[in-house]
Amino acid sequence: MSTTTLHVRQDQLATTRLHTTEDAALADGQIRVRVDRFALTANNITYAAMGDMLQYWQFFPTGDAGWGIVPVWGFGSVVESRQPDVAVGERLYGYWPMGTQAVLTPQRISAQGFSDGAAHRAGLHAVYNQYLRSATDAFYQPDTEDLQALLRPLFITSWLIDDFLDDNGFYGARRMLLSSASSKTAYGTAFQLAQREGIEVVGLTSAANVGFCESLGCYHRVVAYDDLATLDAATPSVYIDFAGSTGLRGRVHQHFSGLAYSCAVGASHVGDLGGAGQLPGPRPVMFFAPAQVKKRNADWGAAGLGQRLVSAWQAFATAVQNPASPWLQVRQHSGPAAVQALYAELLAGGGDPRLGHMARFAPD
Repeated sequence: MSTTTLHVRQDQLATTRLHTTEDAALADGQIRVRVDRFALTANNITYAAMGDMLQYWQFFPTGDAGWGIVPVWGFGSVVESRQPDVAVGERLYGYWPMGTQAVLTPQRISAQGFSDGAAHRAGLHAVYNQYLRSATDAFYQPDTEDLQALLRPLFITSWLIDDFLDDNGFYGARRMLLSSASSKTAYGTAFQLAQREGIEVVGLTSAANVGFCESLGCYHRVVAYDDLATLDAATPSVYIDFAGSTGLRGRVHQHFSGLAYSCAVGASHVGDLGGAGQLPGPRPVMFFAPAQVKKRNADWGAAGLGQRLVSAWQAFATAVQNPASPWLQVRQHSGPAAVQALYAELLAGGGDPRLGHMARFAPD
């Protein structure tokens, strides 16, 4: 058997190649997992853009200097096992290479799942190193795998942003400004923030997406980027930047004299990464979700955090699937060439916010 993965040039994200290698025999304690389906979104572009800064390239090394594999969230099935506590046929949710298969070394195995004990992942953050058994996963429903792959990791980030801001008293501000308001992570964040008493949630988006953002029902106000000046500048505000555009960030910092905190989350504008320069107001700070997970694990314990996340996810999933106001349309992409083309489209900034893309390397 062989394994095919999509390789990306780490310094030229638009340069990709499909790479196939023959499978090596498993060592004792290893398992081979077929990657059945995964979500491919702007979030994965952020993983690539921040690959060096946040160590995303290190999860699935290619062994070829300068080339990396973009991690994705989704589902896989164990097809071979030399670990007696993990059975062939088990369904797993977790963090995968963008390819056909993954070899893992399960450790700290429990009824709920395990972590990968591969040596190269030992120093990486545990949040990305957990594989959950679908049979015991409180999030899991067999008929909503697409929804889980597309929105679950994004919503967890959204929930953590809301929790982080609440944990810090919203930095004394009562108005939250969310760029890329049509994005799925911004939507999840707005969904959570809208439940906070006394918090105004303002979506910033392109003129073409104003109507869509208004239809989501969780923004108190939606403003096109060109109309930023219509918002009062002195009102204490927090800027939650999902776009990563230095031009937009500069305009926000220049206009909003009452800016209390600037939170950088996403990087869908890859060419605009960095370059913050000397901006007026607070220094933009990158939000790193695993840090808030670590804090809340200490505050509440893993079980307490898990219960809160599952409860919030169920409420969000119910809203997303509301038949009266459906907004997510799932597109399926099969085969290596289709996955490669989809990655290029997302990197270029293409895509309808109503669409969710599920992919797999196996052809139809």
